[in-house]
Amino acid sequence: MRYLSTSLVLAAVIITGNAQNFKCPDKDGQYEDPVQCDKYYECVDGEAKVKLCPDGLVFDPLIRKINKCDQPFNVDCGNRVELQPPKGNDNCPRKNGFFAHPDPTICNVFYNCIDGEFTELPCTAGLHFDEYTGTCVWPDAAGRTGCGKKKETSGFQCPNGAVVDDNGQTDQHPKFPHPTDCQRFYVCLNGVEARDLGCMAGEVYNEETKMCDAPENVPGCEDWYDTDKKQKKRK
Repeated sequence: MRYLSTSLVLAAVIITGNAQNFKCPDKDGQYEDPVQCDKYYECVDGEAKVKLCPDGLVFDPLIRKINKCDQPFNVDCGNRVELQPPKGNDNCPRKNGFFAHPDPTICNVFYNCIDGEFTELPCTAGLHFDEYTGTCVWPDAAGRTGCGKKKETSGFQCPNGAVVDDNGQTDQHPKFPHPTDCQRFYVCLNGVEARDLGCMAGEVYNEETKMCDAPENVPGCEDWYDTDKKQKKRK
């Protein structure tokens, strides 16, 4: 207990010391730390209090809001390169933010972490998640390696020649339905590189719209998620 109390006192001394070293401007407000991007000072009547953004977010002095903490890809930290120690877990490297799937071969799925709890989100078909921009982009822009090595294309090969859409335009990344799995489909990146992708649980691929859709909108796939009906059809 004595050691714990001493640690708390030392932490308080360090924080107080940091606040004392920062000189508040004349105007009350929130101001960035010169070296740590997720650290800032709240100045009231010339007195500074040290603040930290939630783990994973960084301070943006240009935001005209009370809460100036934002995603790193939205903030230019400049020379403020230091960050607080991460407090994340196996799925969330930091408690808040958008992160690549922990399996490096899965590039079309990413995690949205909020206070250490993650939600798995898919990219639009044919795109890869890019942590630097926090968005899904074309594979060549993401520049990730090893993607899709665990996913087989079941012998599917992209057709030779250009594929034309309903408007008579060349489809750069045409999609094709899987022959036996309503949830899965193929994307031919740049018309030549086949990728085996899938819709979110509860959806199936609609060949007419070239998008994932509700099963009742796709003839032949209405009962794809109804186990009892599928078993009866097999009998």
